[in-house]
Amino acid sequence: MIDRRLTLVVILALGLLGAPPAASGQGKGNAFRVGFIGMTSAELARHPLEALRQGLREHGWIEGQNIVIEYRWAGGRPERLPELAAELVYLKVDLVVVGTAAAIPVVKDATRTIPIVMVGGGDPVAEGFVASLARPGGNITGLTFVSGPEIGGKLLELLTQAVPSATRLAVLSNPTNPPHAAILTETRRAAERLRIRVHLWQARNPEEIDSAFVAMAEERISALLVLPDAMFAGQRGRLANLAARNRLPTIYGQAEHVNAGGLMSYGVNNLDNFKRAASFVDKILKGANPGTLPIERPMKLELVINLNTARALGLTIPPSLLLRADRIVE
Repeated sequence: MIDRRLTLVVILALGLLGAPPAASGQGKGNAFRVGFIGMTSAELARHPLEALRQGLREHGWIEGQNIVIEYRWAGGRPERLPELAAELVYLKVDLVVVGTAAAIPVVKDATRTIPIVMVGGGDPVAEGFVASLARPGGNITGLTFVSGPEIGGKLLELLTQAVPSATRLAVLSNPTNPPHAAILTETRRAAERLRIRVHLWQARNPEEIDSAFVAMAEERISALLVLPDAMFAGQRGRLANLAARNRLPTIYGQAEHVNAGGLMSYGVNNLDNFKRAASFVDKILKGANPGTLPIERPMKLELVINLNTARALGLTIPPSLLLRADRIVE
């Protein structure tokens, strides 16, 4: 495994940080070369990838013809991200699409000039990635994944409405995901407002997810909130099975979890974000400076409820909540 600092030293030694700030068309033949870095795998991300490709096609970019995409996957291991970012910089890609928030600071460290398009950033201003949403400056633009850190409080409120009898609630976060710190702060504030106590657990990898559920069972947790995270999304089957095995009503920050058997979710339409990212790719490949392209927030947050899972848990979802749902899985 390449150490992050060693990776950056190698990049600097090779003189690769001086790549052109706008697309240079150095792809295969006359095609542009676009890098993509994701947390999970091509199989698990097949639907978001197809949304990205659809968006690109609508702008006239056909993969394998006038655009070549170099995919790099961390396999759920954030420690691999520096190595993958270094590979894309070494290839002199024309821009990098970052499909996971955890990779944004890593790619930013790897290059100050190759354009970076975020598909799911948290708060890039608060995290110091850009000067402002309206005029980012530098080489980063794209879309945020959450409307703001207040998403944590909203998830908690929805969970208490779905399971009003729950007395011991837990939150599962990923400490390697930069936006989670601010989201947890808002979650704690919401807990104080609702006069409930929440227990916090962390998981950096799949093994720590298993350990967290063991600890939650020992603490007799009665309901769970899982924050939006690429690693968690990649482990959605594992999370759904663990929640079912422990008879734990769970709300997630991403709809993919509900499709995998999770109880409910509230958050950004991930496929919409990936499709909209194509417009940033299009503008940059046509010569736009990423620093002048305003960063966009999500256009819509969706509430999704899985009634099959509710029945399996012996849980009756309040009609008022069902009426608010954007989608119901039966």
